[in-house]
Order: sequence, then structure tokens, then C-alpha cells
Amino acid sequence: MQLKPEQLAAHLQKGLRPLYTLHGNEPLLVQEALDAIRERARALGYAERTVHTVAGAHFDWSAVLAAGQSLSLFAERQMVEVRIPGGKPGKDGSAALQQLAALAAQDPDAGTLWLVTLPRLDRATRASAWFTALDGAGVQIAIEPVERAALPQWIAQRLARQGQRVSAGEDGVRALQFFADRVEGNLLAAHQEISKLGLLHPAGELAREQIEAAVLNVARYDVFKLSEAMLAGQHERVQRMLDGLQAEGEPEVLVHYAIAEDIRALKRTKDALEGGKPLPLALREQRVWGQRERLFERALPRLTALTLANLLHAAHLADGIVKGLPAPGWPRAPWQALHRLALGLTSACAGRG
Repeated sequence: MQLKPEQLAAHLQKGLRPLYTLHGNEPLLVQEALDAIRERARALGYAERTVHTVAGAHFDWSAVLAAGQSLSLFAERQMVEVRIPGGKPGKDGSAALQQLAALAAQDPDAGTLWLVTLPRLDRATRASAWFTALDGAGVQIAIEPVERAALPQWIAQRLARQGQRVSAGEDGVRALQFFADRVEGNLLAAHQEISKLGLLHPAGELAREQIEAAVLNVARYDVFKLSEAMLAGQHERVQRMLDGLQAEGEPEVLVHYAIAEDIRALKRTKDALEGGKPLPLALREQRVWGQRERLFERALPRLTALTLANLLHAAHLADGIVKGLPAPGWPRAPWQALHRLALGLTSACAGRG
């Protein structure tokens, strides 16, 4: 059974299923979903909780299965959490998870509530035998990221939960946009700043000046989110993220790798398409999934083979500059070269290259 996060509260009011599988890369949203399930479980008498974190190839899966089948003398119901941060349980884990799913399906009233948490999963993993078994035996909740365009509305909804709102009209829109720019996709940071506004100001309307005065520049610029901004053709966001990465001391070599890897993946995908491969297969071969897959699909028609060849050459020159080798016609400073390379890719993806 698949469930959207926003459907969870209504689902829990009707009771609990014996098994919940949550997967996604947004720690705040995963934690909130888990907290909601735990709170409901405690209200229904699940008094004990054990946590098992899968680490390494020699993890003892037998201990997990044993925990699920042995209630203590002090509780008739228990929660058993299985955390798989790597997303790959391995051969033994695959068998154990299928056995776990079978236990939950065979005796849903056995007194054990299973909670399995995973990072965001690719399509192949979601089709695996162990994940299919978990899905069939309980509830699966995919925690999707909040896309940049949806972040202002997400912030507004969170403010509404604590009885606050922005002013109507252009001022309110700008206030939410300001807020979103400062947190730059970091939901944990956004949550902290929203909570702070709840402490600083009473319920009701927040003026734009109040938000700007209270919200710090809390963005932790993620070098891999830079890829999303470049592929989407977002010039101002790319510029802001590069400035943030430089200010935070991110190694130039890592930033160059992220930019160059996008260029290489686009070039290989374009070559595959021109060789007659269908787009889904070409993207799968380059390990492009999810939001990145949609961005590739949008950008590729705008990119010619010549444009990508020129970008690949530019990446080679920028690599040399980052390593101390100057290139004719290019800035000598590594960060200036990275700006030129990143904005060149951004322009091409926006159809202006």
C-alpha cells in the first residue's frame, strides 16, 4: 500500500498497519513522519522501542528478526525500527527483509510494529524482491524533496500551522521568496527559522520587514544542488550558490567535479540518442533518475553536439586552472573559472548557449 506523506495523519486515525517503509532524503520530513507513527503507536500501547542500524556487510540480521518475535515481560506491544542508511541491505538483508515482511503479513496482531527507513531509492531498487515484499506487507511512504519552486508555498503552510501568515499581495510574495532564498532548499534550516518566527512574534500577519529581520542567511549550499540549478538554467541561483560555496570554503576540485560530471553525462546521453538509443535507456545507462531525469529531458533538446563538445573542452581547461595551470583567454583565479564554466552550462541548458 502506497501512501503520500500528507495522507499519513488521516491514515493513522484509522489504526496502524504492522509494517511501514519510509524512503527519502529529506531528514526533516522523514523524522516528522516517523514521529507521527510513533506517537500513534504509543497511544495504542506500543510501549517499547528498539532500533537497529544496518552498518557493514557483517550486520547481524538474526538479531533484528529475533527482536521482532520476542516481547518483554513489561510490554505487550513493541516498535522495532530498522534503519538502512546505505539503501542496500545485501544478500542476507534481502532475505531477512522478506522474512520480516512475511511475519508482518501473516500475523498483523502479533504485537510488533516494524518501521523500516531508507534513503531515496532508484527504480531498480524499488523493483527488488525485498522492497516488493515490504510494500506488499504494509505501507510504503515515499518522502519526496520539496522542489525549489514549491518552497515558498511550503514555508507559508508551515507558518499557518503556528497561526502566522505573510501579508497579502506582492509584499507577501517577496517575503516568502526572500525566506526561500535564504534557506536554499535546506528544510531543517527552514523549520528552525519558522519556529523562531513563532517565538518572536504572536499569531497573525507577519510583515515583510519582520521576516527579513528574523531570518538569517542559513543556507548550507550543497555542491550537488548546484547541478539542479544549472540544468534548470537558473542563472541567478547558480551565481548565488557558487558565491555561497566559495564563502563556505568548499574545495574547488569538488565543485569542478560536479559541473564536469553533468557535462560528461549530458554528452554521453546525447551521443547515445544520436546513435539510436531511446531516451529512457540512455538516461538509465548514465544513472540519471528522479528530478535530475526530468531536468535532462528538458535540457537535452536545447543542446547540440557541438555545444556539448565545447563545454567538455571548457571543463578540461577549468580543471587545469583549478590545479594551477593557466589557460589562454580564461581567468587565472579558480573560482572565476568555475563561475565561467557553470554559467556557460546554465546558459546552454536555458537555450541561450
